[in-house]
Amino acid sequence: VQLQASGGGLVQAGGSLRLSCAASGRTFSRYAMGWFRQAPGKEREFVAVINWSGGSTVYADSVKGRFTISRDNAENTVYLQMNSLKPEDTAIYYCAAALAVRVMRETYGYWGQGTLVTVSS
Repeated sequence: VQLQASGGGLVQAGGSLRLSCAASGRTFSRYAMGWFRQAPGKEREFVAVINWSGGSTVYADSVKGRFTISRDNAENTVYLQMNSLKPEDTAIYYCAAALAVRVMRETYGYWGQGTLVTVSS
């Protein structure tokens, strides 16, 4: 599966953005879909994951209550709605696909190219 992330940009603290990740291929609904992020000088970290049906989600503690992951299998797209953004959310955001709900990046076999989110204070 090929993934294409979009929707990043510059936003003020407290603002919102919605990221999208479009997948190619007919097998999108087989995969759990995750979002990760990587800030300058830091390792890539888990943000959120959603199972194949959309019925189960897991979030990093740092984004819980502010971010929402969702998916539309008919459109082969996964979303990350980000509200109440903070400067520490600034990072390149990546979408990824795995065969099961996982939080470790090593378990994801497919990655998008990333989209930059910058939150100004």
